[in-house]
Amino acid sequence: MNAIETNLLVKRYPSKNGALVEALRGVSFAVRQGDIYALLGPNGAGKTTLISILTTLTPPTSGQARVAGFDVVTQTAEVRRRLGVTFQEIVLDADLTGRQVLDFHARLYGLDRPTRRQRIDALARLVDLGDVLDRKVGTYSGGMKRRLELARGLLSAPQVLFLDEPTQGLDPQNRASIWRYIRRLRNEEGITLLLTTHYMEEAEALADRVGIIDHGQLIVEGAPADLIGRMGADVITLAGVGDAEALDARLRALPFVSHSTHHAMSEGVRFQIGVDSGERRLAEIIAAALGDSFAVHQVTVSRPTLGDVFLAYTGEQLRDE
Repeated sequence: MNAIETNLLVKRYPSKNGALVEALRGVSFAVRQGDIYALLGPNGAGKTTLISILTTLTPPTSGQARVAGFDVVTQTAEVRRRLGVTFQEIVLDADLTGRQVLDFHARLYGLDRPTRRQRIDALARLVDLGDVLDRKVGTYSGGMKRRLELARGLLSAPQVLFLDEPTQGLDPQNRASIWRYIRRLRNEEGITLLLTTHYMEEAEALADRVGIIDHGQLIVEGAPADLIGRMGADVITLAGVGDAEALDARLRALPFVSHSTHHAMSEGVRFQIGVDSGERRLAEIIAAALGDSFAVHQVTVSRPTLGDVFLAYTGEQLRDE
């Protein structure tokens, strides 16, 4: 069973000059129940719009979306009963205690006092906040605030949890802690999680499947290991100046090249070339470039990562700003 399904989702916004901006252009994908799905994309790619539609905050212009089996437009109340959300920006009242934050949120879901107390105590233990739950939120560290927001998103016992940049701004130690809690949610509670992230290692470590969105379209998805495997055993990154299209055609014709992509930079062009062995093929790649009068300014050889997959499909660096 799929916990999330979309079919040809389109969203258009009117811009300041009256023209329509197409934030989503026919997005179709599915997330299996109990999976962790990471949604990646440059800023402005459509991630926030997609999350807003799936969490019933904004309706699509056309297309369909279902969460936990319910339509996000015609069955909004049913969807909201079954989802939890933590947003990119931390939104907590610094003058309340952690317990008060959770208690007020639980009341919004109509939980009675005994149920509220039980859920709050259980979630505080889950995210290791039991010892500080009666302290004011203003005294919490950034990692503690993130964990409190995670607990708040779980108060309604959701079937599907949306995490928008759940570890943004955290140091590596706190980030690893959040990863541990996310895994526990999937493994112990059976919750389906969809997260957006700008951290490639986060998606590679956590996700069962990854989707890359750019310019409002889902351009590739799959298991992280499968996507990385498509890059070849090694990746040669080559930057320089010259006829990029001619060099790309020449590279693709080489039998040991699994893929070749190139993107314009501020000065010249950057190629990513998947090969069976970087050390063995480096000289041949450079010779191919020189043979097409392409001036090579920089060249590196590395093992492929999910970051290489991202760059190959979007040509963009992941950014936090």
